[in-house]
Amino acid sequence: MPVSVALPVEAARDDRAARLAALFDLHEARLYRLARRLTSSADEARDLVQDTFLKAARSLTSVPAGFAREEAWLVRVLVNIRRDQWRKAAVRHRSAAALRAEPAPAPDVESAFIAKRLVWSALDLLEPRRRAVVVMHELDGMTPAAIAALLGVRVMTVRWHLSMGRRDLKRIIEPQMGDTV
Repeated sequence: MPVSVALPVEAARDDRAARLAALFDLHEARLYRLARRLTSSADEARDLVQDTFLKAARSLTSVPAGFAREEAWLVRVLVNIRRDQWRKAAVRHRSAAALRAEPAPAPDVESAFIAKRLVWSALDLLEPRRRAVVVMHELDGMTPAAIAALLGVRVMTVRWHLSMGRRDLKRIIEPQMGDTV
């Protein structure tokens, strides 16, 4: 009767799959919430999370051990992927022959929808890291210290991006709101 022996390569593959599955189980919900705040649709958010885990699968040995360190690494990867997407979009926008004109909102659309669209449009114009900091602080309710830990930067840098992001949002939104701001 033949005896089945697990080859070292198969065992390593199983260990990698188990590690990736554990990372996914522990961090997917948090990453999805962040991705949802950084994108304009649920589909884009799911794609962003998938790209993050694909990057983790390709370089699984680079993912540090420990819940907080894993999360920080994965958040940095997600933000960097999104930043690259924003850069590509900006290049496409600059290279386009004609600028897109912002369509006027329909008069029967509720003011809350208009305000939400205006804020998201303004967020899209922010520099990627600044947008990520504003979204994590204002929408996710994270403290500057927590954001700094996730992004691997100093707390003062987070506060600066937050301050500049708020200033930029005000500068972008005020002209469109007229006297109501």
